[in-house]
Amino acid sequence: MTENTYHSPVLLEESVAGLNIKPDGIYVDVTFGGGGHSRHILSQLGENGRLFAFDQDADAAAGAIDDARFCLIPQNFRYIKNCLRMYRVNQVDGILADLGVSSHQFDTASRGFSIREDGPLDMRMNTSSGITAADIINNYDESLIADILYKYGELRESRQIASRIVRHRPLDTTLQLVGIVKNFAPRGRENRLLSQVFQALRIEVNDEMKALEELLSQSGEILRPGGRLSVISYHSLEDRLVKNYIRCGNFTGEATKDFYGNVICPMSPVNRKVILPSENEITINSRARSAKLRIGEKK
Repeated sequence: MTENTYHSPVLLEESVAGLNIKPDGIYVDVTFGGGGHSRHILSQLGENGRLFAFDQDADAAAGAIDDARFCLIPQNFRYIKNCLRMYRVNQVDGILADLGVSSHQFDTASRGFSIREDGPLDMRMNTSSGITAADIINNYDESLIADILYKYGELRESRQIASRIVRHRPLDTTLQLVGIVKNFAPRGRENRLLSQVFQALRIEVNDEMKALEELLSQSGEILRPGGRLSVISYHSLEDRLVKNYIRCGNFTGEATKDFYGNVICPMSPVNRKVILPSENEITINSRARSAKLRIGEKK
């Protein structure tokens, strides 16, 4: 399994440059995937530098890098602080996150992420534990399914879609679900709606928003002063959390100030405007189209 077959790294140069790498520093790639970002980080480290990577997907282990400076930790990045402590690492110089689903996960029908390929309604990043999308579809109350579709998919038709799902369950495969909900979209916009439905279910299955909040909060604790946080997000829910945390140190976006009127925040933005992929990158890799990069620096 090569890097290109697993996942083409998005905003590779920009996200790694944002880390402002020191050759002897300690860095963390919390979304190893196919290892594209990790390999680029390693290429800039000296012999005393170290790179830790996280990935809860067992498939990622096949691409582990044979390098004494590298360590792959098979865990969800929400456990970053405790996992690094096991390696006697309390502070790091940079953290990189490329959020979302890898090309490998999308293209493997049996994982259940694709709206085009038939497969089981799974959608787990970690296939060894947790609930599946089928569990949600077939067992959750209609009102709860509607809330998930509205909150995580930002679907105005959430209640109507949930009602139709409940009327037609049990549903076991991705294309069964596609057939049930695709007609809610105007002709020619079906893929957009289907992507929102699948996104909502995937976020619920993997508890993605809470995990991201935990990662961001811990990053403010384990980064050294001057250390960098480089995060690529793919939808507005993720991007809003990243933006608010870097700018305000919380997830509401409301700045907390001290007695002197200074904003209390562990980070400061490096890029005032979000960094987007070039048209050339989007042409080469269509999955880069929705990517947004934000970089913060620990004060």
